[in-house]
Amino acid sequence: MGAFSGKRVLIFGLKRSGVAAAKALARLGAVISVTDSKDAKALTMEIAALPEGTRLFLGGHPDHLLNGTDLIVISPGVPSGIALLEKARRMNIPVIGELELGYRLFREANPGIDFYAITGTNGKSTTTALLHHLLETAGRGTLLGGNIGYPLAGLLDKAAQADCVVVEVSSFQLETIMEFRPKISSILNIAPDHLDRYASVEEYAAAKIRIFENQTSIGEQRDALVLNAGDPSGAEISSMLASRKAGPEVFYFGREKKRGVYTDGNSIFADVTGFSGLVAEAGRLRIKGAHNLENAMAAACMALLADVAPDAVKEGLYSFPGLEHRMEEVARIDGVLYINDSKGTNPPATLRSLEGMTSQVVLIAGGRDKHCDFAPMREAAKGKVKLAVLIGEARQKIKSVLDGAVETRFAETLAEAVEMSRGAAAPGDIVLFSPACASFDMFTDFEHRGRAFKEEVGKLCARTR
Repeated sequence: MGAFSGKRVLIFGLKRSGVAAAKALARLGAVISVTDSKDAKALTMEIAALPEGTRLFLGGHPDHLLNGTDLIVISPGVPSGIALLEKARRMNIPVIGELELGYRLFREANPGIDFYAITGTNGKSTTTALLHHLLETAGRGTLLGGNIGYPLAGLLDKAAQADCVVVEVSSFQLETIMEFRPKISSILNIAPDHLDRYASVEEYAAAKIRIFENQTSIGEQRDALVLNAGDPSGAEISSMLASRKAGPEVFYFGREKKRGVYTDGNSIFADVTGFSGLVAEAGRLRIKGAHNLENAMAAACMALLADVAPDAVKEGLYSFPGLEHRMEEVARIDGVLYINDSKGTNPPATLRSLEGMTSQVVLIAGGRDKHCDFAPMREAAKGKVKLAVLIGEARQKIKSVLDGAVETRFAETLAEAVEMSRGAAAPGDIVLFSPACASFDMFTDFEHRGRAFKEEVGKLCARTR
């Protein structure tokens, strides 16, 4: 059964990726144990999905879990530096994440498969889904996985028939890589985020840039890294790579005419290995906004580097509809457009969404603070946001930043926030739900939060018919 047969594996964290890892490893003959800080009542669905014979240790992580363990696989939400995991490392027990596990399983099942990986603070999911779409448009056998919601381990049964895997990777997942090596990778941008987990922006960035740690340009393996020419992190990474003898070949996307994909007026051009010329017209993209233009250029650059024909890239760029919860137009009610941007989980994401607004905005924001700086929102909102309706744990902190620049009101629930927004919005305005915060104070995740917003807008729609 391969490298995992008979191995005693402890899975740390029983959520989507943990369940997928348990199922895949059990099929390969591993002996599975699972631990989670939550108790059985909170994990009913996850427990029911586990393979028969899985040993459960719930409600805590006792030290004896390490006895006889050959490998530990942690879910992305589990901090890699907690005491029990540090003890495991001292005992020479390997600690990897589900991303690393999935990569190893895929390489064992299909040694020739290519990985295309995307990280960044904002835009990861859209760019990942778009690259997958471009490859599908070209007729490639491609899989979509990772942080976008499909654990790699859960896709293993499709590995043998696939040519490539497009994977969204988070900083949490990159903390525990060892062998993970994409053929083409991209870092879209780096801005302050997850400072409730990392001690500094520098520590957060250090996790992000591990995406190209194992990439090389030596011999037949010619790996590529795609960077944002307009993001400060791009220049810093380029300088870092200049001192490496065998790093990946670097390409760029942005407004600057550099090797890669760039804009000139309303046109998107490319200058990459094997192709130089017009790619597409920006005005024909279905995804709107400057940030989505950047996402499109990054995906186009990666697709061209993956030998997708320029005509297929153009066709895919024009046909891609965008993703749920990312600047998603929900409804137009009495002349007011309601937009679901629940994936705006940090201030930079909300700023980018506000920058694309050409109408007056009623902003619904707030949630769980990730120790990010909300101050830049003040200038972005001034003159554009007529009212900010604030919810969740961070509402007072956001109010203190916006006071004097924007009128603010508190709402206890999302339903109340939608009602307040309806009362404040006039025909031609936009109600923008872009929280700038994590969802976990009121919802299970940003998707649950986005669906809740759409439900409330749906109720509003029904009442106004």
